[in-house]
Amino acid sequence: MIDFNIPPFTGKELEYVKQAVDAHKICGDGQFTKKCNAWLEQHFHAQKVLLTTSGSSALDMAALLCGIQPGDEVILPSFTFSSTANAFVLAGAALVFVDIRPDTMNIDETKIESAITQKTKVIVPVHYAGVACEMDTIMDIARRYGLKVVEDAAQGVMSYYKGRALGTIGDFGCYSFHETKNYSMGEGGALVINDCNYNDAAEILREKGTNRSKFFRGQVDKYTWVDFGDSYLPSDMNAAYLLAQLEVAEEINQNRLETWNAYYKAFHPLEEKGIIELPTIPKDCVHNAHMFYIKLSCLEERTRFINFMREREIWCVFHYVPLHSAPAGLKFGRFQGQDNWTTKESERLVRLPLYYNLTKENREFVIKSVKEFFGEI
Repeated sequence: MIDFNIPPFTGKELEYVKQAVDAHKICGDGQFTKKCNAWLEQHFHAQKVLLTTSGSSALDMAALLCGIQPGDEVILPSFTFSSTANAFVLAGAALVFVDIRPDTMNIDETKIESAITQKTKVIVPVHYAGVACEMDTIMDIARRYGLKVVEDAAQGVMSYYKGRALGTIGDFGCYSFHETKNYSMGEGGALVINDCNYNDAAEILREKGTNRSKFFRGQVDKYTWVDFGDSYLPSDMNAAYLLAQLEVAEEINQNRLETWNAYYKAFHPLEEKGIIELPTIPKDCVHNAHMFYIKLSCLEERTRFINFMREREIWCVFHYVPLHSAPAGLKFGRFQGQDNWTTKESERLVRLPLYYNLTKENREFVIKSVKEFFGEI
């Protein structure tokens, strides 16, 4: 059987986890958490990065730091995971969904401005498949209207837009290190803070509303409860697992790109014949091979394809059901404008197996099976 995903494992994870245990420091903000924060800051030229318990909690923190109040509005794509929306619902905002671009499956930057009202406070671009949204346009709109930008870069670690790491362009960026991501700590994420004026508030929010971080740095002689907060610190054991992968991040990246490029080369003739559509990578974007998807003609063909592949013990999956059509989406938000592409494109998309150290033999079997489905062998 060829799994859809296998979490990355590089070899040093267990050694580092044991070091965390032996140090008798397995709670948050131990040596491995600090090393991961520093690695992300240095490699992505980020102002400040804080590991969190999940990508979802990073989004929660970003929403709270944006100062969302009940009745405020947030603009986001409907084609995303529920966590993107939940963070802002938790903060009290109403959701305003706009359509996506069919080429990248990212938010259509040309639809954002018409969705802005006096209640709008935040724009949330989601970098689908590790391919950047059109950030120059989005940032220009945000600055002209005085809005915050929270990048949902859950899938975007090691991806770039015009030379800038995803997550470092907006006011805040949010990464995920879930087991399905390119780099994993099981459950985990990170908040990227691009304005130093939010550093103290973020630390307080993450540390249960206390100034504990300042206390451990010797900046205050005792720590106390100073504001609202929660516990967003991951275990240092999880961070130890992640650090082993960050240390060989480029090797993992190149390994995934090898599979992605092999798929693209093999299936390009099918696209030229108009049988399928392949991912589009805009010229200003460097992607991280987070996923490889193909688009079929319709929902019915996609269902037949998934069943065909499963008969060969190859696990392929579709992705998000658009949030605006879900019960919670109807409850907490509205769709602005026409749904020209969100539903249509989501029903055609299917993801192929892609993970670190997917064997060449398995990769070739996936390619052969896809071609067989379309009668091209």
